[in-house]
Amino acid sequence: MELSARNQLRGTVAAVKGGAVMAEVTVDVAPGSITAAITDASRDRLQLKEGDSVSVIIKATEVMIATP
Repeated sequence: MELSARNQLRGTVAAVKGGAVMAEVTVDVAPGSITAAITDASRDRLQLKEGDSVSVIIKATEVMIATP
């Protein structure tokens, strides 16, 4: 699959935590990990489970950083 998003990171699913509507998927990427919130329907459609090889695709118009 070709995408226009440039921020694509290959990784391995470390954890999948389902909820009533949303699921949290943690993916191990170099040099750390990323957790994404996706719908439970998407988790089911993608059949995500620990150990799966996936791509994390980040497409954002802005990123914010705050200090205390």
